[in-house]
Amino acid sequence: MPSFDVVSDFDSHEAQNGIDQANREVNTRFDFKGSGAKFELDDEVITLTSQSDFQLQQMRDILHQKLAKRGIDLACLEERAPETVGKERRQIMTLRRGIDAELAKKLVKQVKTSKLKVQAAIQGDKLRISGKKRDDLQAAIAFLKETHTGLPLQYENFRD
Repeated sequence: MPSFDVVSDFDSHEAQNGIDQANREVNTRFDFKGSGAKFELDDEVITLTSQSDFQLQQMRDILHQKLAKRGIDLACLEERAPETVGKERRQIMTLRRGIDAELAKKLVKQVKTSKLKVQAAIQGDKLRISGKKRDDLQAAIAFLKETHTGLPLQYENFRD
């Protein structure tokens, strides 16, 4: 029976490269000289550190630009509100990976109510869609692309 997996993932190496490029740009820009502004990546958590909210906004823009250029969908970024730590402003962003249980249940329900001739099953942090015909699976992919989940979805492991 043909099937495919629906996942939400990003390339960790490309994320690291994007953050390194953003750090290089912040270190060379005139308006950030001596400010101690930096990006840090620790286990899918990006910490932006600067002296003011304006610089923090500029850093967010730089980070978004560099990650998008590296092919990372910005929908996988979860941004928290900036906070003050001593004399610094700090913002934490999390790179989300995987489909959580709540979203997976919602997607399974949407696939079932769509009247497509496919079955959806939750397997850990991914969703397995299976059906009798390849055309049904392609219709399911088209249907899932139209739904707005808040996470970037990739379709992989397509098997006949």
